[in-house]
Parts: sequence; C-alpha cells; structure tokens
Amino acid sequence: MIVLTMVNYAVRPLVAIALVAALLTSCGDPTESASSAANTGSAAVSASVAPALGGAESPIAAATNALPKLSGKATVVLTVKGKPITLEVNGTDAPTTAGNFVDLVKRGFYDGTAFHRVVPGFVAQGGDPYSKLKNPPGPVGTGGFIDPKTKQPRDIPLEIWAEGASAPTLGKTLKSAGVTQPPKLKHARGAVAMARSMMPDSASSQFYISLDTAGTASLDGDYAVFGTVKSGIETVDQIKQGDKIEYAKVTQGLENLKP
Repeated sequence: MIVLTMVNYAVRPLVAIALVAALLTSCGDPTESASSAANTGSAAVSASVAPALGGAESPIAAATNALPKLSGKATVVLTVKGKPITLEVNGTDAPTTAGNFVDLVKRGFYDGTAFHRVVPGFVAQGGDPYSKLKNPPGPVGTGGFIDPKTKQPRDIPLEIWAEGASAPTLGKTLKSAGVTQPPKLKHARGAVAMARSMMPDSASSQFYISLDTAGTASLDGDYAVFGTVKSGIETVDQIKQGDKIEYAKVTQGLENLKP
C-alpha cells in the first residue's frame, strides 16, 4: 500500500512527472521521482485550495473527521541500532497525517519494523508491518495498518497545506488541485513524510525520511510531509536496508492526540 520508487538521477529531468506516481507507492518499490510546485502569486491560493477541501458533507471530509488528529506538535523518538532519532511531528500543518503517525507510535505499531527501502541521496523508507513477519501475506513494501476494531485497512487522505491557505488541500496533489503556492512543509533533508501508492488517499503506515534536499525537493506538493528529524540525522545517514526500528515512543505531546 505504500512505497517509494526511484530512478537514475541523471534522467530525473526527463521523467520527473511520470515518476512521481510510481515514487512512494505502498504497492511497489520506491523509486526516485520528481515534481515541482509552482510558486506564483498568493491571490490564487484561496480559490485554488477551496475546491480540494470539500464541504462538511463530502466523503473525504467525513473520512478525515473519523481519523486521529494531532493538535500542535509532538516528539517521537525512534531507536535504530541502539541510537535515538528524535522527530518533531507537526500537527499544526498536517493534523491528520501527524495524528495517524503518532497514533501508530502509541500503539507500538512500528516496534520491530524494518527500513525496507534505502536509496542514498534520496530516502530511507520503513513502517511496513510485513517487514517484521517471517511469512508475510504479501511482499514487503505493500503492507499497512489494519484497524483491530474494524479489521479493515486504515488509509488516510493526502493532506498538504499550501502557504497562505486557510486549510489543507485534501485528496489531491497541489498541482491537480490547481494550487500554485508551495507547501508549508517541504522535503528538506530530514523531512519525514508518508509514502503511498499512485492513489492519493492510500497512505497508511509506511513513511520515509529525506536523506538529501536536492534528491527529494521535487516531491513537494505531491507527498505529505508531517515532521522533521530534530536530532540523530547522523544515525539516519547510517541506516541500511533491513535495519530495524527497535522501538518508537512518543516522548512529548501525546496529550495533543485526539482519537
């Protein structure tokens, strides 16, 4: 359900838009992709964002309202190779995406999962529950969170808040929604974002960490950034494919999580 896909950096300018869809898919392997968010006047923001949000009765709004939300910020510490990686999770600018992640950390969901995809200069991707099973029901890179109450997959809508907008764009990339402003949260080195399939509302549990701004900046506006590495980036740089998250813990801001 969630992965990233990558290709030869030398051909990136030619395959930029075509590869974005294949990039962070949880149905395949992550591959490098590129997409640029245009930065034009702010006058277009309100009109271009509104159509993507939907009214209170829209299906996507109703689905989002039923998901965990993070109000404000939280701190999450991932322990990899015995070393801490401290993440600042931003519920102010990505309330649903951040809430989903913090809720999964609280559940202990990520404990024992592996970074199944690592591409130098691009991303380190993990969060697939299949990565900790000896005999997973599907290929590693295609798993996600199954809600124990409903026994159904819990996917979240694509959520990207553009600069100058009063609310996030839901269910669409900024470009497809006609939004010309760049996102508030960008794919700088250390950014933490959700991987997904070609379908915008398919993110579940898999996430990735940007290893290099130049390698991931083209993802801005297409994938949902929800946090950043505050300390331990040197540990992130040392992550190899197969390295496990020994455990993940919310150390601050859990009171900001609203189920």
